[in-house]
Amino acid sequence: MSSPTKAPHRSATELKITEIFRSIQGESASAGWPTTFVRLTGCPLRCTWCDTAYAFHGGEWWTIDAVLEQVGNNGCRHVCVTGGEPLAQKTCLKLLTRLCDAGHRVSLETSGALPVADVDPRVVKVLDLKLPGSGEAARNDWQNLDHLQAHDEIKFVVADRDDFDQAVTWVREHDLERWTVWFSPVWESLDATTLADWLLESGLDARLQVQLHKVLWGEKQGV
Repeated sequence: MSSPTKAPHRSATELKITEIFRSIQGESASAGWPTTFVRLTGCPLRCTWCDTAYAFHGGEWWTIDAVLEQVGNNGCRHVCVTGGEPLAQKTCLKLLTRLCDAGHRVSLETSGALPVADVDPRVVKVLDLKLPGSGEAARNDWQNLDHLQAHDEIKFVVADRDDFDQAVTWVREHDLERWTVWFSPVWESLDATTLADWLLESGLDARLQVQLHKVLWGEKQGV
């Protein structure tokens, strides 16, 4: 990661960033595209299977202008703002708008625990609804569904059969098939083939997702 423009204090134009890097998008409908990832520092959740706990703390202060400069230097049309939980920093909303204004195709990976109502409508919101196996299912803010658009997506990270059954129940109760719904296995604990079989048996109009970046590079940070 290039050296950031450090700020002496936090302001409305600064964010704490863990890393900015160029890679192949491994998830969502944008999977396979060369993408610049902007990973913000901090998260109020502690999912049991979290694979980015290194983003909970640390990081460096960047101005929004500095982030846009680095993203521009990476030369990718697609930009993914992620975390941690990026919406835990209010300045994230301004960053998303500025990235859209600069002509990027922007996606936001968010836990669904924080409000998405004020996210720029041009952004593709990928709402990661938490299942019981995460330990954070009580944090889902179901009012967020009222602020999703047709291009937005919903993701379930499934640890076991109980998680899968709960996800199926929620899909039907909340009519989630209005959006693209993804089922993704917890990398360490659930075989993707098993999840594929469950999905086929369920009859849901939903999609299986395997984290392409981990297939390519494993658990390496910054890819």
